[in-house]
Amino acid sequence: MPQIIFLPHDELCPEGKVIEAEPGVTVCDAAWAEGIEIEHACEKSCACTTCHVVVREGFSSLEESDELEDDMLDKAWGLEPESRLSCQAVVGEEDLVVEIPKYTINQVSERH
Repeated sequence: MPQIIFLPHDELCPEGKVIEAEPGVTVCDAAWAEGIEIEHACEKSCACTTCHVVVREGFSSLEESDELEDDMLDKAWGLEPESRLSCQAVVGEEDLVVEIPKYTINQVSERH
């Protein structure tokens, strides 16, 4: 089973975390299942950028992003060539190393 290695993030996983993920699940759903509460203000409908992540390793194992995701990513803070929306990035057969950016463009956090 592939692993997702989340790099340390000050709020969501300060020490980083390694999880196992079933192929076919999204990075966002895998993270939430293991207590890493990536924001997803649009309820994972590819209508915002709050779940933006950067896939540092394993990017080429993901299915290509579609035009809608690419359009949304253009609005993301800290966009990089290996950026994806975690609600759209489906885990394949390879391990991933994922960085959750420090900021999002979300005006209001889901965490109160």
